[in-house]
Amino acid sequence: MTEPIRACDEHGPFEGEACPACESSGSPVLSGQRRRRLSTFLSGALRHFPDDVGLALDDHGWTEYDALVGAAERKYDWARPEHVAAVIATDPKGRFERADGRARAAYGHSVDVALEPTDAPVPDELYHGTAPENLDAIREEGLRPMARRRVHLSGDRETARRVGRRHADDPVVLAVDAAGMLADGRRIAKRGEGTYTTGPVPPRYLSAARPGGDE
Repeated sequence: MTEPIRACDEHGPFEGEACPACESSGSPVLSGQRRRRLSTFLSGALRHFPDDVGLALDDHGWTEYDALVGAAERKYDWARPEHVAAVIATDPKGRFERADGRARAAYGHSVDVALEPTDAPVPDELYHGTAPENLDAIREEGLRPMARRRVHLSGDRETARRVGRRHADDPVVLAVDAAGMLADGRRIAKRGEGTYTTGPVPPRYLSAARPGGDE
């Protein structure tokens, strides 16, 4: 269930019942349902169909923030600039970035963009959740971006399992030898909260995830 967004006069928007900085109850900004709908639209507009909603992305995926707000207002008659700002600021997965009057999706693009490299550290092991019926193809071909530009990996098993549940009720979680990939010159970048992107992952870097403390 998507949490509603409230706003604290001093610390800005937050999700849940109380501001994490001062415990103020704040004032309502968006219901959980409207937050989910607006977040889904912003993700799609910035990742997959910018042209369809009148947005122009530069080579690194940025668009003018005011243009993004305008697209949201055209989509939903209840959408306001403060709603777009709140969704971007409180996204729990860090799916959006906003800076210098621009906004973009931090990862997950199917349109052709080149995100700049980051200096964020990468764990030695990452994870990928998938449906059991995909295992034979993965053992043969490794992980491929498919409809997206990059392969998406998770920083912990439980997040990978949640991602895998989009495709199967009982997903399989694979461990990815990120340290080995980096040692072999393959690039991995952190994007958002706990999401990492890379190019195709050959089978030699994959194994069954062992049970661990982050379950």
